[in-house]
Amino acid sequence: MEVSSRHHLRSDDVSELNDALDDLLGVTLDADSYELVEFKDTERDVILVDGEPLAAYFDDDPFLTVRGANEYPPKRGVVTVDAGAISFVSDGADVMRPGITEADDSIDAGDLVVIVEETHGKALAIGRALVDGAEMTGESGKVVESLHHVGDDLFEFVA
Repeated sequence: MEVSSRHHLRSDDVSELNDALDDLLGVTLDADSYELVEFKDTERDVILVDGEPLAAYFDDDPFLTVRGANEYPPKRGVVTVDAGAISFVSDGADVMRPGITEADDSIDAGDLVVIVEETHGKALAIGRALVDGAEMTGESGKVVESLHHVGDDLFEFVA
C-alpha cells in the first residue's frame, strides 16, 4: 500500500467521524491526533488515531478497522461467528449463515458490520451486511461480504 498523501483531520472532520461511529457502533474514539492517509493503489483511506490505523473509509463510509474494533469494542453492528468460521473469516472469506451464532437485530442490509468470534469477542473482520441482522442466522447462504480482515494489507499497515 503506497501512501499518496497524509494530513491531519480538521476538528469538524473528527466530530463527523465520531458521530458516525457513535451512531453505527456506539463507540467514540478518544485521541489527541487524527491523521488521514490516502493510498495510490486502493480507494480505501485510513485514519490514524494517535498513530494507529483504527478507522478507515469503506466506500466513503467511516468505520473502525479490525484493530479499531478490538481497541474500541462496538456495542452495536456486531455479527458473531462460531469457532468453525474463524479460520475462513480471518482469511477473508465472506460470512455464511451456518457460521453465525448471533447478529445485532438493528443491522440493516447494506450496513457495515464488525465480525467477532464468540469465545473472546475479538474482531476478525469488517464486512457489509447483505441481509438484515434478524435474517442472518440459518442454514445456508452468504450474508456478509468481507471488506477487511485480520492479516490483510490494511491490517498489516504500519504508519
